[in-house]
Amino acid sequence: MLQDIERKVLRIIANFSVGRRRTPNVDELCVKTGRSRAGVMEVLAILAREGYIQWDRSHPNDIKLLEAWERKETSGWGRK
Repeated sequence: MLQDIERKVLRIIANFSVGRRRTPNVDELCVKTGRSRAGVMEVLAILAREGYIQWDRSHPNDIKLLEAWERKETSGWGRK
């Protein structure tokens, strides 16, 4: 399950890519989230590790969206 900031960045990337036909760069994500560059880089690393985006810290502005929505939790909680 994604944290709020991770979900927010994922939605920003998805909406930005639909509206502008490109993904935002790190500086644009900083402006939209109000986070520092280091904070945004950490969120991008988490999203990449979880498989929502393809991203490499050595090329921070090269973000590829793989999955635009948070996955459903599969732990069994709330299931009947």
